[in-house]
Amino acid sequence: MSDALFPPERVVLGEGAVHVPGWLSEARQRELVEACREWARGPVPMRHTRLPNGGVMSVRTVCLGWHWQPYRYTRTAGDVNGAPVAPFPAWLGELGRAAVDEAYGAGAGAGYAPDTALVNFYEGDARMGMHQDKDEKSRAPVVSLSIGDSCVFRFGNTETRTRPYTDVELASGDLFVFGGPARLAFHGVTKVYPGTAGPASGMRAGRLNITLRETGLGD
Repeated sequence: MSDALFPPERVVLGEGAVHVPGWLSEARQRELVEACREWARGPVPMRHTRLPNGGVMSVRTVCLGWHWQPYRYTRTAGDVNGAPVAPFPAWLGELGRAAVDEAYGAGAGAGYAPDTALVNFYEGDARMGMHQDKDEKSRAPVVSLSIGDSCVFRFGNTETRTRPYTDVELASGDLFVFGGPARLAFHGVTKVYPGTAGPASGMRAGRLNITLRETGLGD
């Protein structure tokens, strides 16, 4: 996947949590950016998600396959415009299986069948508070792809939003996979570094984060 002369080295943060720097080639990053621009136009447009407590998330999000709204998945975007969510493309599922293979070893992704993607766009001051990805019935791994500006990704434990945690810098092209014992670890984004993405990524500014998941919800 990478343009690098030598394969990227995996960094294991704990059982089930793997960071692969520079996994996405520049060409694949640009392809994903173009796809995200299309998805952001609709049928359900990219939006700031409103939380049940009245707060509004600083990131903007668009979903594929299933529409996520706090704290459930639906086929239509009742909190936006009521439209059916855009389909989850088969090629994105193939990319997810390749990512799991890269993180856990050849063949590990064979049974991985993501059916939803959350695409988050971070402008310079956007953040993501510490949270668990627990709205899915499936506990298959979460695959996270970063494009654009670098960020500080805080990866914690499964019990609390506080320490112990590890701060990891995620750059354009990086892959992060967490599953198994790490599947319900708290995690968030504490800082974005504006202007750190090279033009080869296809991003003029900001950070895109694409996360693939299995909802376990069937049809």
